Amino acid sequence: MTLTPITNKIHIPDEELSGLADTFGIGTVHERRHLPDGLMNVNWRLDTATGAFALKRVTDVPLERLRRNLGVLGFLSDHGLPVCAPILASDGSAVAETPGGGYCLFPWAAGEHIPGASLTLGQAAALGGHIARLHVTFSWAADGRTLPRTPESLAVDVTSVERAVEKAERLAVAVAAQDSASTFDKEAAIALKARRAMIAAHTDRLPDGEVPVGPYGWTHGDLQYRNLLWSGSELSAVLDWDRVAVRPYAEEVARTAQVQFGGAEGFDLERVAAFVGGYRSMAPLSAAALEDAVHRLWWKRLTDFWQLEFRYNKGDHSFDELFTQDEALLHWWTDRLDEVKAAFTSA
Repeated sequence: MTLTPITNKIHIPDEELSGLADTFGIGTVHERRHLPDGLMNVNWRLDTATGAFALKRVTDVPLERLRRNLGVLGFLSDHGLPVCAPILASDGSAVAETPGGGYCLFPWAAGEHIPGASLTLGQAAALGGHIARLHVTFSWAADGRTLPRTPESLAVDVTSVERAVEKAERLAVAVAAQDSASTFDKEAAIALKARRAMIAAHTDRLPDGEVPVGPYGWTHGDLQYRNLLWSGSELSAVLDWDRVAVRPYAEEVARTAQVQFGGAEGFDLERVAAFVGGYRSMAPLSAAALEDAVHRLWWKRLTDFWQLEFRYNKGDHSFDELFTQDEALLHWWTDRLDEVKAAFTSA
């Protein structure tokens, strides 16, 4: 069976948009423009009688959690972080609920999204320093009022070999069930077969338990070029605070480096090293913590199929290109596990 692709993700009815403009008190919307950089949620630029704004429809996190996350932005801004505090709705909330979903609104932030390889080494190091300052400032906000206090212990999920193989096999069945196989379907079938072989070849590399090495605390959760704005050589705004949560700091460093400096051709290891060095110049993070985080992230990528789950379980083809890119990176990474770890710990 072939699912019908989701085609109306970017639609917002005129009546709903007008109601949101009233709720947020921004006047008549003269023009709306969908912003294609977002992946999970949907974003628009609104030009209104009172100025320009960024409107976000949030679909992938509970709205109460989103309200909590947005509530910390004022604290971060007061401590010098480049963030935009949300526009509050008429009821004082940062999130407006409509039949179409939950929405939040921000002043329009100028700047450009710069993919990782286009950052200079100096910008890569500066980005690492910004993330270190963010983690430190988050730790100050974990006072039980601005954010809940950091828990006394932390465990992270590790996908078992058996669960990974089951997911791969289930998706292979879904791919084979397509009424008319597309080029992507054929490539996905080949990739799933190769992935099962890779997992079988690396069963001895399962991460060691669920307790990560190194410090942890509140983190952004999705730091990558689509959520970063640069003005000239300076980072001008960090966007998209949906995924704020407690994680190992090294996990956020490793993931940010992967999505920022990893691509179909592999990692830009020179920029990875500059980025991690920038972080470690501002906050302590041991080589052991970084090695553990990089290894856990590699295992997560090896055993995760979320882009294919969106396509074959939900009929959402938005992430097809990302799957193809990430699959190529995974093969490159798997062939160079020690080289990648060395880049993360060289500074």
